[in-house]
Amino acid sequence: MSPDGGRAVGAPVLERQSRSRLRVIDCDVHHALRSPKDLHPYLSRRWREHLDTYGHRHPVPFVGSSPYPKVAPALSRTDSWPPDGGPPGSDLAFLRAQLLDRYNIEYGMLHLLTPQGMDQRNQEFGTAICRAVNEWQYENWTQKERRLKAAIVVPGEDAEAAVAEIEHWAGNPDFVQISMVTHTIEPLGRRRYWPIYEAASRHGLPVGLHTSGFNGHAISGAGWPSYYVEEQHEVALSQQAVVISLVCEGVFELFPSLKVVIVEAGFAWVPSVAWRLDRQWARMREEVPHLTRPPSEYIRKNLWFTTQPVDEPERPEDLRAVLDWLGWDRVLFATDYPHWDMDNPEFAFKCRMTDAERRMVYSGNARAVYGLA
Repeated sequence: MSPDGGRAVGAPVLERQSRSRLRVIDCDVHHALRSPKDLHPYLSRRWREHLDTYGHRHPVPFVGSSPYPKVAPALSRTDSWPPDGGPPGSDLAFLRAQLLDRYNIEYGMLHLLTPQGMDQRNQEFGTAICRAVNEWQYENWTQKERRLKAAIVVPGEDAEAAVAEIEHWAGNPDFVQISMVTHTIEPLGRRRYWPIYEAASRHGLPVGLHTSGFNGHAISGAGWPSYYVEEQHEVALSQQAVVISLVCEGVFELFPSLKVVIVEAGFAWVPSVAWRLDRQWARMREEVPHLTRPPSEYIRKNLWFTTQPVDEPERPEDLRAVLDWLGWDRVLFATDYPHWDMDNPEFAFKCRMTDAERRMVYSGNARAVYGLA
Protein backbone atom coordinates (compact mmCIF):
# COMPACT_ATOMS: atom_id res chain seq x y z
CA MET A 1 0.00 0.00 0.00
CA SER A 2 1.23 3.49 -0.76
CA PRO A 3 1.88 5.76 2.25
CA ASP A 4 -1.30 7.82 2.00
CA GLY A 5 -3.94 5.46 0.75
CA GLY A 6 -2.89 5.61 -2.88
CA ARG A 7 -2.31 9.37 -3.04
CA ALA A 8 1.02 11.05 -3.67
CA VAL A 9 2.76 12.13 -0.50
CA GLY A 10 4.62 15.44 -0.52
CA ALA A 11 6.23 17.84 1.90
CA PRO A 12 2.92 19.01 3.51
CA VAL A 13 2.66 15.58 5.14
CA LEU A 14 5.14 16.79 7.77
CA GLU A 15 2.66 19.39 8.98
CA ARG A 16 -0.27 17.02 9.31
CA GLN A 17 -1.15 15.05 12.37
CA SER A 18 -2.71 11.62 12.37
CA ARG A 19 -6.44 11.58 11.90
CA SER A 20 -6.63 8.64 14.29
CA ARG A 21 -6.54 8.94 18.06
CA LEU A 22 -5.26 5.36 18.21
CA ARG A 23 -1.73 5.13 19.55
CA VAL A 24 0.51 2.93 17.40
CA ILE A 25 3.54 0.76 18.12
CA ASP A 26 5.39 0.40 14.82
CA CYS A 27 7.35 -2.86 14.76
CA ASP A 28 9.41 -2.21 11.63
CA VAL A 29 11.18 1.14 11.27
CA HIS A 30 14.33 1.33 9.14
CA HIS A 31 17.03 3.75 10.17
CA ALA A 32 20.27 4.09 8.21
CA LEU A 33 23.86 5.22 8.34
CA ARG A 34 24.63 8.43 6.48
CA SER A 35 28.05 7.01 5.63
CA PRO A 36 30.13 3.93 6.55
CA LYS A 37 32.34 6.36 8.46
CA ASP A 38 29.50 6.83 10.98
CA LEU A 39 30.85 3.66 12.60
CA HIS A 40 34.42 4.95 12.93
CA PRO A 41 33.99 6.28 16.49
CA TYR A 42 32.91 2.81 17.63
CA LEU A 43 35.64 0.77 15.92
CA SER A 44 39.22 0.16 16.99
CA ARG A 45 41.96 1.52 14.77
CA ARG A 46 42.49 -1.93 13.28
CA TRP A 47 38.87 -2.28 12.17
CA ARG A 48 38.55 1.33 11.02
CA GLU A 49 41.45 0.75 8.66
CA HIS A 50 40.00 -2.58 7.61
CA LEU A 51 36.65 -0.96 6.80
CA ASP A 52 38.27 1.86 4.84
CA THR A 53 40.63 -0.44 2.94
CA TYR A 54 38.56 -3.53 2.26
CA GLY A 55 34.98 -2.46 3.02
CA HIS A 56 32.16 -4.89 3.67
CA ARG A 57 32.72 -8.22 1.95
CA HIS A 58 29.63 -10.40 1.71
CA PRO A 59 29.43 -13.98 0.38
CA VAL A 60 27.64 -13.03 -2.84
CA PRO A 61 28.81 -12.88 -6.48
CA PHE A 62 28.31 -9.11 -6.66
CA VAL A 63 30.74 -6.25 -6.15
CA GLY A 64 29.56 -2.77 -5.24
CA SER A 65 25.87 -3.60 -5.44
CA SER A 66 23.21 -5.79 -3.89
CA PRO A 67 21.56 -8.78 -5.59
CA TYR A 68 18.23 -7.46 -4.31
CA PRO A 69 16.79 -5.20 -7.03
CA LYS A 70 14.68 -3.05 -4.69
CA VAL A 71 17.83 -1.65 -3.09
CA ALA A 72 17.98 1.05 -5.77
CA PRO A 73 17.02 3.76 -5.07
CA ALA A 74 17.34 2.98 -1.36
CA LEU A 75 14.06 0.99 -1.33
CA SER A 76 12.29 4.16 -0.33
CA ARG A 77 9.49 6.67 -0.81
CA THR A 78 10.49 9.59 -2.99
CA ASP A 79 9.58 12.03 -0.20
CA SER A 80 11.66 10.24 2.46
CA TRP A 81 15.03 11.71 1.45
CA PRO A 82 16.05 14.14 4.22
CA PRO A 83 16.24 17.78 3.11
CA ASP A 84 19.74 18.11 4.58
CA GLY A 85 21.10 15.16 2.62
CA GLY A 86 21.81 11.53 3.43
CA PRO A 87 19.76 8.44 2.58
CA PRO A 88 16.21 7.83 3.80
CA GLY A 89 16.09 6.91 7.48
CA SER A 90 19.40 8.61 8.29
CA ASP A 91 18.05 11.87 9.76
CA LEU A 92 16.46 11.47 13.19
CA ALA A 93 14.65 14.83 13.15
CA PHE A 94 13.14 14.10 9.74
CA LEU A 95 12.11 10.57 10.76
CA ARG A 96 10.59 11.98 13.93
CA ALA A 97 8.46 14.44 11.97
CA GLN A 98 7.56 12.23 9.02
CA LEU A 99 6.75 9.05 10.98
CA LEU A 100 6.60 9.31 14.77
CA ASP A 101 4.71 12.59 15.03
CA ARG A 102 2.72 12.24 11.82
CA TYR A 103 1.20 8.86 12.75
CA ASN A 104 1.06 9.14 16.53
CA ILE A 105 3.70 6.43 16.99
CA GLU A 106 4.14 5.57 20.66
CA TYR A 107 7.16 3.31 20.06
CA GLY A 108 9.11 2.38 16.93
CA MET A 109 11.16 -0.83 16.68
CA LEU A 110 14.36 -0.11 14.73
CA HIS A 111 15.68 -2.60 12.17
CA LEU A 112 18.96 -1.74 10.48
CA LEU A 113 19.22 -3.58 7.16
CA THR A 114 22.86 -2.76 6.35
CA PRO A 115 25.56 -3.21 7.36
CA GLN A 116 24.94 -6.57 8.98
CA GLY A 117 27.90 -7.96 10.87
CA MET A 118 26.39 -11.43 10.54
CA ASP A 119 27.00 -11.25 6.76
CA GLN A 120 30.73 -10.56 6.85
CA ARG A 121 33.08 -13.13 5.40
CA ASN A 122 35.60 -12.15 8.06
CA GLN A 123 33.67 -13.13 11.17
CA GLU A 124 36.01 -11.32 13.55
CA PHE A 125 35.36 -8.12 11.62
CA GLY A 126 31.65 -8.98 11.70
CA THR A 127 31.74 -9.12 15.50
CA ALA A 128 33.37 -5.67 15.61
CA ILE A 129 30.74 -4.30 13.21
CA CYS A 130 27.91 -5.61 15.39
CA ARG A 131 29.32 -3.93 18.50
CA ALA A 132 29.85 -0.68 16.57
CA VAL A 133 26.32 -0.73 15.16
CA ASN A 134 24.84 -1.31 18.60
CA GLU A 135 26.88 1.52 20.12
CA TRP A 136 25.86 3.78 17.21
CA GLN A 137 22.18 2.92 17.66
CA TYR A 138 22.33 3.58 21.38
CA GLU A 139 24.16 6.91 21.20
CA ASN A 140 22.53 8.40 18.12
CA TRP A 141 19.00 7.01 18.12
CA THR A 142 17.51 5.50 21.26
CA GLN A 143 19.18 7.91 23.68
CA LYS A 144 18.06 10.89 21.60
CA GLU A 145 14.50 9.69 20.95
CA ARG A 146 12.87 7.70 23.74
CA ARG A 147 10.11 6.46 21.44
CA LEU A 148 12.64 4.41 19.47
CA LYS A 149 13.79 0.98 20.60
CA ALA A 150 16.70 -0.94 19.09
CA ALA A 151 17.48 -4.57 18.37
CA ILE A 152 20.77 -6.11 19.48
CA VAL A 153 22.54 -6.87 16.20
CA VAL A 154 24.52 -10.09 16.63
CA PRO A 155 27.15 -11.96 14.54
CA GLY A 156 24.91 -15.00 14.41
CA GLU A 157 27.24 -17.26 12.42
CA ASP A 158 29.58 -17.16 15.44
CA ALA A 159 27.27 -18.24 18.26
CA GLU A 160 29.82 -17.61 21.01
CA ALA A 161 30.41 -14.03 19.87
CA ALA A 162 26.67 -13.52 19.41
CA VAL A 163 25.95 -14.62 22.98
CA ALA A 164 28.66 -12.28 24.27
CA GLU A 165 27.00 -9.36 22.44
CA ILE A 166 23.63 -10.30 23.94
CA GLU A 167 25.11 -10.45 27.42
CA HIS A 168 26.65 -7.02 26.93
CA TRP A 169 23.33 -5.31 26.17
CA ALA A 170 20.75 -7.47 27.94
CA GLY A 171 18.93 -5.50 30.61
CA ASN A 172 19.41 -2.18 28.81
CA PRO A 173 15.84 -0.90 28.22
CA ASP A 174 16.84 0.71 24.91
CA PHE A 175 17.24 -2.79 23.40
CA VAL A 176 14.08 -4.88 23.30
CA GLN A 177 14.96 -7.73 20.94
CA ILE A 178 17.77 -9.58 19.16
CA SER A 179 18.29 -9.20 15.42
CA MET A 180 19.58 -11.95 13.12
CA VAL A 181 19.54 -12.09 9.33
CA THR A 182 17.34 -14.78 7.78
CA HIS A 183 19.42 -15.77 4.75
CA THR A 184 21.96 -17.72 6.73
CA ILE A 185 24.66 -20.34 6.14
CA GLU A 186 22.34 -23.05 7.45
CA PRO A 187 18.59 -23.01 8.18
CA LEU A 188 17.98 -21.07 11.37
CA GLY A 189 16.64 -24.05 13.29
CA ARG A 190 19.99 -25.85 13.17
CA ARG A 191 21.97 -26.49 16.35
CA ARG A 192 24.74 -24.00 15.53
CA TYR A 193 22.26 -21.21 16.40
CA TRP A 194 20.83 -22.77 19.57
CA PRO A 195 23.14 -20.91 22.01
CA ILE A 196 21.66 -17.65 20.70
CA TYR A 197 18.13 -18.87 21.37
CA GLU A 198 19.13 -20.03 24.84
CA ALA A 199 20.49 -16.58 25.67
CA ALA A 200 17.42 -14.88 24.19
CA SER A 201 15.10 -17.11 26.19
CA ARG A 202 17.10 -16.65 29.39
CA HIS A 203 16.96 -12.86 29.10
CA GLY A 204 13.35 -12.75 27.92
CA LEU A 205 14.33 -11.05 24.65
CA PRO A 206 12.38 -11.83 21.45
CA VAL A 207 14.36 -12.73 18.35
CA GLY A 208 13.33 -10.45 15.48
CA LEU A 209 13.91 -12.09 12.10
CA HIS A 210 13.67 -9.47 9.39
CA THR A 211 14.11 -10.56 5.79
CA SER A 212 17.78 -9.78 5.14
CA GLY A 213 21.21 -11.22 4.66
CA PHE A 214 23.51 -12.55 1.98
CA ASN A 215 24.56 -16.17 2.28
CA GLY A 216 25.76 -16.65 -1.28
CA HIS A 217 22.54 -18.36 -2.38
CA ALA A 218 19.57 -16.99 -4.28
CA ILE A 219 16.39 -16.26 -2.34
CA SER A 220 14.52 -18.80 -4.47
CA GLY A 221 15.05 -22.53 -4.37
CA ALA A 222 15.91 -22.64 -8.06
CA GLY A 223 18.39 -19.81 -8.62
CA TRP A 224 18.46 -16.06 -9.10
CA PRO A 225 15.12 -14.56 -10.17
CA SER A 226 14.88 -12.35 -13.24
CA TYR A 227 12.41 -9.81 -11.93
CA TYR A 228 11.67 -7.78 -8.86
CA VAL A 229 8.09 -9.10 -8.83
CA GLU A 230 9.55 -12.60 -8.33
CA GLU A 231 11.95 -11.52 -5.62
CA GLN A 232 9.26 -9.61 -3.73
CA HIS A 233 7.03 -12.68 -3.59
CA GLU A 234 9.89 -15.00 -2.63
CA VAL A 235 10.62 -12.93 0.47
CA ALA A 236 7.56 -14.50 2.09
CA LEU A 237 8.59 -17.96 0.85
CA SER A 238 12.02 -17.57 2.44
CA GLN A 239 10.41 -16.64 5.76
CA GLN A 240 8.17 -19.68 5.53
CA ALA A 241 11.33 -21.79 5.32
CA VAL A 242 12.62 -20.07 8.47
CA VAL A 243 9.43 -20.90 10.37
CA ILE A 244 9.44 -24.51 9.20
CA SER A 245 13.08 -24.97 10.21
CA LEU A 246 12.57 -23.51 13.69
CA VAL A 247 9.56 -25.74 14.30
CA CYS A 248 10.85 -28.99 12.80
CA GLU A 249 14.32 -28.81 14.36
CA GLY A 250 12.67 -28.58 17.78
CA VAL A 251 13.81 -25.08 18.76
CA PHE A 252 10.52 -24.31 20.52
CA GLU A 253 10.42 -27.68 22.23
CA LEU A 254 13.86 -27.05 23.72
CA PHE A 255 13.22 -23.37 24.45
CA PRO A 256 9.48 -23.20 25.21
CA SER A 257 9.58 -19.58 26.38
CA LEU A 258 11.41 -18.30 23.26
CA LYS A 259 9.57 -15.57 21.36
CA VAL A 260 10.29 -15.13 17.64
CA VAL A 261 8.95 -12.25 15.55
CA ILE A 262 8.83 -12.73 11.76
CA VAL A 263 9.24 -9.26 10.26
CA GLU A 264 8.15 -7.94 6.83
CA ALA A 265 6.78 -11.12 5.31
CA GLY A 266 3.06 -10.65 5.88
CA PHE A 267 1.01 -13.31 7.65
CA ALA A 268 -1.77 -14.58 5.34
CA TRP A 269 0.40 -17.59 4.43
CA VAL A 270 0.68 -18.85 8.01
CA PRO A 271 -2.51 -20.99 8.17
CA SER A 272 -1.61 -22.84 4.97
CA VAL A 273 1.92 -23.60 6.20
CA ALA A 274 0.57 -24.76 9.56
CA TRP A 275 -2.04 -27.06 7.99
CA ARG A 276 0.51 -28.68 5.69
CA LEU A 277 3.01 -29.12 8.51
CA ASP A 278 0.39 -30.72 10.76
CA ARG A 279 -0.58 -33.15 8.02
CA GLN A 280 3.00 -34.18 7.28
CA TRP A 281 3.77 -34.45 11.01
CA ALA A 282 0.81 -36.78 11.47
CA ARG A 283 2.15 -39.02 8.68
CA MET A 284 5.84 -38.95 9.61
CA ARG A 285 5.97 -38.05 13.28
CA GLU A 286 8.35 -40.93 14.02
CA GLU A 287 11.02 -38.97 12.11
CA VAL A 288 10.73 -36.05 14.53
CA PRO A 289 10.06 -37.65 17.94
CA HIS A 290 11.35 -34.47 19.60
CA LEU A 291 8.12 -32.72 18.55
CA THR A 292 5.56 -33.53 21.22
CA ARG A 293 2.79 -31.40 19.70
CA PRO A 294 1.47 -30.61 16.22
CA PRO A 295 3.56 -27.93 14.49
CA SER A 296 0.64 -25.50 14.42
CA GLU A 297 0.67 -25.37 18.21
CA TYR A 298 4.29 -24.16 18.28
CA ILE A 299 3.45 -21.57 15.63
CA ARG A 300 0.53 -20.26 17.65
CA LYS A 301 2.51 -20.20 20.90
CA ASN A 302 6.04 -19.04 20.02
CA LEU A 303 5.73 -16.98 16.84
CA TRP A 304 4.45 -13.48 16.07
CA PHE A 305 4.17 -11.81 12.67
CA THR A 306 4.38 -8.15 11.72
CA THR A 307 1.59 -7.00 9.47
CA GLN A 308 3.44 -5.31 6.61
CA PRO A 309 2.73 -6.00 3.81
CA VAL A 310 -0.93 -6.38 4.79
CA ASP A 311 -2.75 -8.54 2.26
CA GLU A 312 -5.77 -6.96 0.57
CA PRO A 313 -8.05 -9.74 -0.74
CA GLU A 314 -11.02 -8.93 -2.95
CA ARG A 315 -13.30 -9.96 -0.09
CA PRO A 316 -12.07 -8.12 3.05
CA GLU A 317 -13.66 -10.73 5.30
CA ASP A 318 -11.15 -13.28 3.96
CA LEU A 319 -8.44 -11.32 5.75
CA ARG A 320 -10.47 -11.40 8.91
CA ALA A 321 -10.82 -15.20 8.58
CA VAL A 322 -7.02 -15.50 8.46
CA LEU A 323 -6.67 -13.36 11.59
CA ASP A 324 -9.36 -15.38 13.38
CA TRP A 325 -7.44 -18.60 12.69
CA LEU A 326 -4.01 -17.22 13.48
CA GLY A 327 -5.16 -15.37 16.60
CA TRP A 328 -5.54 -11.64 16.99
CA ASP A 329 -2.75 -11.71 19.58
CA ARG A 330 -0.23 -13.01 17.01
CA VAL A 331 0.12 -9.94 14.78
CA LEU A 332 2.09 -6.74 15.37
CA PHE A 333 1.48 -3.62 13.32
CA ALA A 334 4.37 -2.36 11.16
CA THR A 335 4.75 0.41 8.61
CA ASP A 336 8.09 -0.60 7.04
CA TYR A 337 9.04 3.10 6.92
CA PRO A 338 10.62 4.61 4.79
CA HIS A 339 10.18 2.02 2.06
CA TRP A 340 8.03 2.82 -0.95
CA ASP A 341 5.48 0.11 -0.10
CA MET A 342 5.09 1.11 3.56
CA ASP A 343 1.67 0.64 5.18
CA ASN A 344 -0.10 3.72 6.47
CA PRO A 345 -1.76 2.88 9.82
CA GLU A 346 -4.80 4.89 8.77
CA PHE A 347 -5.49 2.69 5.72
CA ALA A 348 -3.68 -0.62 6.33
CA PHE A 349 -6.62 -2.87 7.24
CA LYS A 350 -9.62 -3.05 4.96
CA CYS A 351 -11.52 -5.63 7.01
CA ARG A 352 -13.92 -5.09 9.88
CA MET A 353 -12.25 -4.90 13.32
CA THR A 354 -13.66 -4.36 16.77
CA ASP A 355 -12.13 -1.66 18.96
CA ALA A 356 -10.52 -4.36 21.12
CA GLU A 357 -9.01 -6.12 18.10
CA ARG A 358 -7.72 -2.85 16.70
CA ARG A 359 -6.01 -2.00 19.99
CA MET A 360 -4.39 -5.44 20.10
CA VAL A 361 -3.01 -5.24 16.57
CA TYR A 362 -1.85 -1.63 16.67
CA SER A 363 -0.23 -1.59 20.11
CA GLY A 364 -1.37 -4.13 22.71
CA ASN A 365 0.33 -7.20 21.23
CA ALA A 366 3.66 -5.41 20.75
CA ARG A 367 3.48 -4.04 24.28
CA ALA A 368 3.17 -7.59 25.60
CA VAL A 369 5.81 -9.17 23.34
CA TYR A 370 8.45 -6.49 23.98
CA GLY A 371 7.57 -5.80 27.61
CA LEU A 372 6.90 -2.10 26.99
CA ALA A 373 5.36 0.11 29.66
